[in-house]
Amino acid sequence: MLINYTTKELDLLARIMRAEALNEGELGMLMVGNVVVNRVIANCYTFKDIDSITDAIYQKNQFSGINGSLFQASPTTNEKRLAERVLRGEYYYPATHALWFYAPGNNTCQNTWYSQPLAGRYKNHCFYRPEQGICNELY
Repeated sequence: MLINYTTKELDLLARIMRAEALNEGELGMLMVGNVVVNRVIANCYTFKDIDSITDAIYQKNQFSGINGSLFQASPTTNEKRLAERVLRGEYYYPATHALWFYAPGNNTCQNTWYSQPLAGRYKNHCFYRPEQGICNELY
């Protein structure tokens, strides 16, 4: 287990993974989960006071998915299994060290996002990671 979490937080993680990446399939949802967990682990940037999954998901202006019906509905058994995989430490490139992602639509990914380098793209999401040496907890 990478971080401590409650049953409620497992459900929250499964719901945000679905809300942000349902159209990206299971792998896309796992990558969103990686970013959430990374934000709990990281002690840098605006994530210094993020100590739980709840903190990460409800951090102001971070996940637009919290406002949609996909987030409001209870997670499925499979979605909870995906969240458990992330919480056990499964990581997927390019989200391995990522703290940010966004979906540019049909446009290409920007080389940087909030001054952070592009880690890579998976389907419709571009993932960004801090430079090595800045958020040491992630490396």
